[in-house]
Amino acid sequence: MNTLRIALAQINPTVGDIDNNRKRILSSIQAAKKVQADVVVFPELVLSGYPPEDLLHKKHFVDENLKAVRQLAKSVSGLVAVIGGVDRDQQGRLYNAAFVIADQKIPAVYHKHELPNYGVFDEKRYFTDGKQNPILEIRGVLCAVNICEDIWKEDGIPCAQAKSGAKLLLNLSSSPFDLSKMDQREKLLKKRAKQLHCTICYANLVGGQDELVFDGGSMIVGPQGKIVAVAKEFAEDLLTMDVPLELLKSKKTKVKPLIRCKGLPLTKKSELPARGREPLSQLERIYRALVLGTRDYVRKNGFEKVVIGLSGGIDSALVAAIAVEALGKEGVVGVTMPSQFSSSATRSDAKQLAQNLGIQFLELPIQGVFEHYLEVLKPALLGRAVDVTEENLQARVRGNLLMALSNKFGWLVLTTGNKSEIAVGYCTLYGDMSGGFGVIKDVPKTKVYEIARLSNQKHSGWIPESVFSRPPSAELRANQKDQDSLPAYDILDLILEGYVEKYLSISQLDQKLKDRGLIEDVIKKIDRSEYKRRQAPPGIKITPRAFGRDWRVPITNKYIGF
Repeated sequence: MNTLRIALAQINPTVGDIDNNRKRILSSIQAAKKVQADVVVFPELVLSGYPPEDLLHKKHFVDENLKAVRQLAKSVSGLVAVIGGVDRDQQGRLYNAAFVIADQKIPAVYHKHELPNYGVFDEKRYFTDGKQNPILEIRGVLCAVNICEDIWKEDGIPCAQAKSGAKLLLNLSSSPFDLSKMDQREKLLKKRAKQLHCTICYANLVGGQDELVFDGGSMIVGPQGKIVAVAKEFAEDLLTMDVPLELLKSKKTKVKPLIRCKGLPLTKKSELPARGREPLSQLERIYRALVLGTRDYVRKNGFEKVVIGLSGGIDSALVAAIAVEALGKEGVVGVTMPSQFSSSATRSDAKQLAQNLGIQFLELPIQGVFEHYLEVLKPALLGRAVDVTEENLQARVRGNLLMALSNKFGWLVLTTGNKSEIAVGYCTLYGDMSGGFGVIKDVPKTKVYEIARLSNQKHSGWIPESVFSRPPSAELRANQKDQDSLPAYDILDLILEGYVEKYLSISQLDQKLKDRGLIEDVIKKIDRSEYKRRQAPPGIKITPRAFGRDWRVPITNKYIGF
């Protein structure tokens, strides 16, 4: 049976590193030629990295991107390459583009039609929507190119492409991970393939970029709405598959194809090895996203080591475990900074955790520094009762010590605050919020425990069991527990999910929880803590709506949604 051999090049570029991105693309083209592919498809904006954001306002950035496209074109022969990059017209308008390259030429360029402008996406700020619809012919197969959001629209450009006779749709995507994204993609692509009676080749980006993690999972979906091939998740991959030409037969079209490529005869092609799909749970996907996001943020920004304040609690333990998974034990330093309120149990667990992980471990007691601060402040605070001021002061001493180590040795400070705490302001500005990257910033507290359990299953109990069983505490005063100030985390996280991720009102939440006073108190805390969150470091997005890119709420804000 005659086939069309398709390769989906799922690679991990770096935003702005155009020359190295070009080299990675070229390497994947050569790998695709080695396996005798007829066409190789790359992700959306792979040449510039995604999202390039305001780099697109720099003319020289776009110039370099276009120069790299021309350089790549000179190296492409024997197959068709479809590469995501930035295009510009004579009027200076920019387009999110797919460059079709064959025989050292660029016979077609497709411009993205549907520009998303919600959540983490802001494409209308930079790009003009495309209008054209080029049809290609590869080994007698009529095919068309579209980009990410184009295929999500029910009656969008893919419908017009299918009506023009295209039976193979090549979709370039840069779709970031969240808890439900893979299921959403699969459902959408199955529906669209069946609706249009087309084979869809979906090439997705992989890798970490600031807050975003792209999870890969590129796939090929047949015209019956069944997934026939899937690439690895959270790793670079070259997914190759032979699609029978029998499935790609088209009715005659009046549209003149812009490309005609014969491809290689089947008799000259080696047989492709069978590939199974690795089944991943939602929890496993979150864990891998956190590891990949941490590794790429640290390495792409030029750091060799990270430093973490180890409190003996679950949050810092999980961050340390993720860091070791991402960077290796030699790339992680743990620092415990006990005070008079630190229990012997948490001190012991911090030390045991470091030993289990095999990381460098420092102990820097803060009691003397804290007392000196109080002595300096004594004239100003005279007659005032001890309150949260003294608690926060301890956190700020610790933040100062971690930042001093960062300055001296060039280590990146990883903060350990979770989404539940950050949401309600249960964190200290210039204290535990001090650092360069928030690994679990978008992970609710209840999910922290689940992911930590998974980590322990993977690594034979890296995190001491007592860390799981002990009630969480900031240990900034005697016998302090988190639940002295907050509701139980399972209740808090339900409120957060409803209010932050689903935009539910107080009344809607009350219908579920039947505790209006508690709901109002939590929401007040969330709203009043926006000024803190604006000053927090970036962190990995894993939920459908993360603080930061997804959550754009005014700091000065009197609105109450009843």
